[in-house]
Amino acid sequence: MSVMMTLRVTGDGNKLEATADRDLIKSVADKAQKFGVLYQRFYASDTEILVVDEWPDEASFQSFFEASPEIRDIMAAAGVTTHPEVTFWRNMDLGDNVG
Repeated sequence: MSVMMTLRVTGDGNKLEATADRDLIKSVADKAQKFGVLYQRFYASDTEILVVDEWPDEASFQSFFEASPEIRDIMAAAGVTTHPEVTFWRNMDLGDNVG
């Protein structure tokens, strides 16, 4: 069963959207697909950036992240000064799934 991964940092999502090297971000997304990512989205609040991915397993994400030092450049562009908080989540079967 796949896992959801959240990566949370303090940063400016507006700055990232305005100044991001979109070719670099696309190349990282392409690399993630080669490592097996099933789903990927970025979200922002006023002070934080949240990445939500679905991966086949934790090891696939860890391999991708370790092979992607360019992620640091993307984080720096958003003014990130905190270490990423990565959490893995498993699906719960409560009989109430929608979609």
